Amino acid sequence: MSIQIRLATPADAAAIADIYAPFCGGESVVSFETAPPTAAEMAERIAKITATYPWLVAADATGLRGYVYACRHRERAAYRWAVEVTAYLRADSRGRGLGTALYGVLFDLLRAQGYYRAYAGIALPNPASTALHTSLGFRRVGTYHGVGFKNGAWRDVSWWELALQPETGAAPAEPLPLAAVLAGPDWARAIAAGEARLAAAPADGAASPVTP
Repeated sequence: MSIQIRLATPADAAAIADIYAPFCGGESVVSFETAPPTAAEMAERIAKITATYPWLVAADATGLRGYVYACRHRERAAYRWAVEVTAYLRADSRGRGLGTALYGVLFDLLRAQGYYRAYAGIALPNPASTALHTSLGFRRVGTYHGVGFKNGAWRDVSWWELALQPETGAAPAEPLPLAAVLAGPDWARAIAAGEARLAAAPADGAASPVTP
């Protein structure tokens, strides 16, 4: 079944909220949200993030299978070349290389925008997410111990870093807005490369990586 990778829109909010909800409630500690956002709340998030950063979905005839996005890493100005990234996959779509393909498109777009570092937080334990990030070149840079309290216990979060492109001694150019990349050839190349990875790559066997 053919899977298409495309930019998310607010119309995807209900399907995205359905994918995300199990990670908020129940026994899951993957997300540090405790109440799943509504479709309306998710639509607001999509609109806000895609004004600046990529938010991608993978879809086929069965609906949305998963999504990835980037967002601001920290508020202060000198951090503006760094992003945080996260991904969630539908339960029946894990272990098929989808996380690897979606992340690959996301990283290509972030490079085209001019970002230099990507960070991901993984609530522990999550060996599948750890394995996926490692396979994509992330390196572990530290752990926040007992940083969140959920489901009756204090939870650790490990932090992972990926160099998107080499740093230079000169001051970097300002990151491009997402619209500038969507209007150029980098968008089509990134999507084509991602769908080719999805068609050719072996299953990554990993559950969805997330930022708590």
